[in-house]
Amino acid sequence: MHNSGFTSARAKEQMIQLLLEMGIKDFRVLDAMSQVPRHIFLDEALWSRAYENRALTIGYKQTISQPYIVAKMTEYLISHTAKRGRVLNNVLEIGSGCGYQSAVLSYFANEIFAVERIKPLVIKSRENLRELKIRNVMVKHADGFEGWGESIKFDGIICAAAPRQYPEELTELLEIDGKLVIPVGLEGQQKLYVVTKKTETEHEEMIYEDVAFVPMLPGTSIGSI
Repeated sequence: MHNSGFTSARAKEQMIQLLLEMGIKDFRVLDAMSQVPRHIFLDEALWSRAYENRALTIGYKQTISQPYIVAKMTEYLISHTAKRGRVLNNVLEIGSGCGYQSAVLSYFANEIFAVERIKPLVIKSRENLRELKIRNVMVKHADGFEGWGESIKFDGIICAAAPRQYPEELTELLEIDGKLVIPVGLEGQQKLYVVTKKTETEHEEMIYEDVAFVPMLPGTSIGSI
């Protein structure tokens, strides 16, 4: 475990209180957020800002999403469930970055299949999740547009990068009643979409708040700072 004079408990409490004030209502999500130490997913120089409601750099021109967005996307993903614990069987996460969203999702699904296109972030997220003894997340270096790349269907898909339009192929990877939570649009014009698969041929599309994510890019990268 990292050694530092930084203590997170008070800062984490303030973050949870702010999320409540900003409208996060699902106490299952707030509980998970309170248990995941966000600072370990960041360089130590940023620890003092780890629990602020802002996106922070993780290198490679990528960011860790602000806590509100992580909470909101998780809330949308499980909004059709009511029980506590792992209410989904499996979730596909596209653009897993340093592993923070993966860690939060680990409380809600039996298995998380996480895809990241930048190789050093794959390594970093695996290290972070191992440190927290989270064992139900698999992280793969792959192109997010190709999903997990195997014939698996998912109860939910969450995406942390914004395509111009959401790929229809992703809805085909969902089980019936599964949800795709994804930012969509050009930089400065992005909205958060929640797409629910109703039948094999029909899905319901809801558009929510303005968001700001890095663009979703095809291919993979070995990473450059």
